[in-house]
Amino acid sequence: MERTRELVVKGITKDFAGLRALADVSLTLAEGEILGLIGPNGSGKTTLINVVTGLLPATGGHVLVEGTDITNKPAYLIARHGIARTFQTIRLFRELTVIENVQVAAVSMGLTRAAALRRAEAELEELVLSDWAGHRAGALPYGLERRVEVARALAMEPRFLLLDEPAAGLNEDESDELLRILAPIPARKDLGMLIVEHDMRMIMRLCHRLHVLSYGRTIGEGTPEEVRAIPAVVEAYLGSTAVSKT
Repeated sequence: MERTRELVVKGITKDFAGLRALADVSLTLAEGEILGLIGPNGSGKTTLINVVTGLLPATGGHVLVEGTDITNKPAYLIARHGIARTFQTIRLFRELTVIENVQVAAVSMGLTRAAALRRAEAELEELVLSDWAGHRAGALPYGLERRVEVARALAMEPRFLLLDEPAAGLNEDESDELLRILAPIPARKDLGMLIVEHDMRMIMRLCHRLHVLSYGRTIGEGTPEEVRAIPAVVEAYLGSTAVSKT
């Protein structure tokens, strides 16, 4: 029987000059799954992604991809192990066209320019961006910039895709459109998707499971229905009003 591919975060701890930002955080992300990582501002969500992707070293614990320990490896090597990400702050090459931005990501994984162009075209179609391929990235509407970031990450053909607040700054219609685009990607591409997001309306409809952090510690995990019934989660983050609206 073929083994399910998993990204495993095991007991990750991260200290900054005596301040513990993450304390013994463990989670798993399987292929085909969408996992939501939620919690109040400052709870350690982006720090965890930064540790997993090699932008920050872990103080303790391990990160494994399909059983291979990638803890504290350089970011470029972690990317070659099949982990891609987006950032809270958009990092497009603003003077390049949309398709050039996505093509650059594919070239960084060792593809020829011709092969990278074909992959970029495919990812733009996936993210409903083909009509914008020749536009300069810096001239795009904000919501489309967010989607180009996702297309660029997908061009790296990851096994695991980590999205850091992809709906930040989007209005409700834009958020709904992004949800419709993202939802089928894990099953279609056999990848695991972890999404950090404060848009609870989106998270509760998109994710198969949720993992909740507060002050760097796990305070709840399970399906969206299970998590919004955990008193500690309601008190720390969701609140009774948020729960009633989801």
